[in-house]
Amino acid sequence: MSKKTNKFAASEFGKETEVPQENTFYFGQQNFKWMLIGLAFIVVGFLLMMGPDANTVDGKFDPNSWNDGIFSIRRIRIAPLFIVIGFVIEVYAILKRK
Repeated sequence: MSKKTNKFAASEFGKETEVPQENTFYFGQQNFKWMLIGLAFIVVGFLLMMGPDANTVDGKFDPNSWNDGIFSIRRIRIAPLFIVIGFVIEVYAILKRK
């Protein structure tokens, strides 16, 4: 923890004394960097999940067709993995000390 000193604190005999003041803000620059990295993982995960729904063909709803693309590896495995990794990074960023 870094300590700042106040050179203009009042003292008994009119002398200037240094009074330590603690920096009470918990997050540092590294915390914010890790939080942005975690947020980027979460956003990328949600973007990887996007796509047409089960009954969409060529951008139009068709109740008589079925789109197997909703079960792709990208949407079922990779995207949720990115989101979970993002949340783990966020927890690390919050708990990391300066």
